[in-house]
Amino acid sequence: MTKTVLPYEDLDVAKKQQVELMFDNIAPQYDFLNRFLSLGIDTLWRKKVVRLLRKNQPQKILDMATGTADLAIETAKLNPKKIIGIDLSAKMLALGKEKIKARKLEHLIDLQQGDAENIPFDDNTFDAITVAFGVRNYENLDKGLKEMCRVLKKGGQLMVLEFSKPKKFPMKQLFNFYFKNILPVLGKMVSKDQRAYTYLPESVNAFPEGQAFMDKLEKCGYIPKKHYALTAGICSLYTAIKE
Repeated sequence: MTKTVLPYEDLDVAKKQQVELMFDNIAPQYDFLNRFLSLGIDTLWRKKVVRLLRKNQPQKILDMATGTADLAIETAKLNPKKIIGIDLSAKMLALGKEKIKARKLEHLIDLQQGDAENIPFDDNTFDAITVAFGVRNYENLDKGLKEMCRVLKKGGQLMVLEFSKPKKFPMKQLFNFYFKNILPVLGKMVSKDQRAYTYLPESVNAFPEGQAFMDKLEKCGYIPKKHYALTAGICSLYTAIKE
């Protein structure tokens, strides 16, 4: 069984409430830290998602764990009819709404506060669902995956970006040192949240990556398609369709 990793182990509340609190805490510095700590590579990973989605031209897209709406904004390049972004954190969503307004995309992208385990839409609503660095924060991963499958149309696409662990020398050793020793220190200095960037490597280590996650997708009602290892395995892109 996968170990449950909590952002704040001393708090006696459910994981989803802890995740909401954590992202509310780090929201003002989130975009800066993303670009800085990834050296801007995270933007390339999102572009990869859009390239793969383009051939099917999804008209209605759901972006789960949307945060400050980076991936939702990127999918606007597909010219869909509607994009919905859902996240637990009201403060992250507020920043996302500012970015959407600045790009004059309010007519296209709608952000809503919500829970991945209780998505407020009917069955078979969306042509595509995207998630960037969010599924490992789900309190009940299987339930979250099944709920996304429920609102996805038959034949619709699921695209999941998630951190993973490089396997080959020297990237494996460099990544482990950076993730465990450098990232938490830098994250704490900038965000002032002692746990947020310690939780990050812990949650990545506990996540069922690679084939284990592809197997989980199949168990939850999808047809797994392909697993892409990006940037020497620092990030993985998992693709699947609904049966």
